[in-house]
Amino acid sequence: MAKIVLGQRPEKFTRLVKFPMLDGTDGVIKCEFKFRTKTEYAELVDSVSKATRASLERPDGELPDYAEIMREAASKNAGYMKDILLGWDLEGEINDENLQEISNTYPAATQAILDAYRVGCIEGKLGN
Repeated sequence: MAKIVLGQRPEKFTRLVKFPMLDGTDGVIKCEFKFRTKTEYAELVDSVSKATRASLERPDGELPDYAEIMREAASKNAGYMKDILLGWDLEGEINDENLQEISNTYPAATQAILDAYRVGCIEGKLGN
């Protein structure tokens, strides 16, 4: 049994993130995540949410078009994943271009990565 030592927080945690591919098979990415406490995780989500809302606000009150919302979502998801991922077992490095590619092309992968991180930080258990 692992001994708990208060004041010695983990730096990172790893999860195998499984998600459905368009062809019906399962994709799997091994992700190494930056550890955050529950409070730190909540602060991160708040900051991402505020930034996303601010980027979609218009002075005239008009709503952005759907394509703009999707572009903004891909960009914000990429920034969020860049802030939580320390490593992965994909060939490309973790950068804006590759993260936007995943967000735009494999939306189920993006959601699974974000869900795995949330579960790790909030519930502290293995699984998606």
